[in-house]
Amino acid sequence: MSPVRRGNEPPIHNRLSVLRAERGMSRADLAEAVEVNPQTIGALEREDHYPSLDLALRICAVFGLPVEAVFSRASVPGREGDA
Repeated sequence: MSPVRRGNEPPIHNRLSVLRAERGMSRADLAEAVEVNPQTIGALEREDHYPSLDLALRICAVFGLPVEAVFSRASVPGREGDA
């Protein structure tokens, strides 16, 4: 079912699992930091769902990165689960 597609635009990919691993964070750690359920982080990482703009900005703030460094229309090299 992943990644989500809407209209003619390519899907939105993310680097959440890579960024978490680099920082030694669990899904639960990130979920707590952005005030969502850990299952929400899992769904975002699997690209089953897209974050709201508010959630995307909160996630980026945790990592101290701009949106473009976390989310992209281009496939993200090295993302867990990619072949």
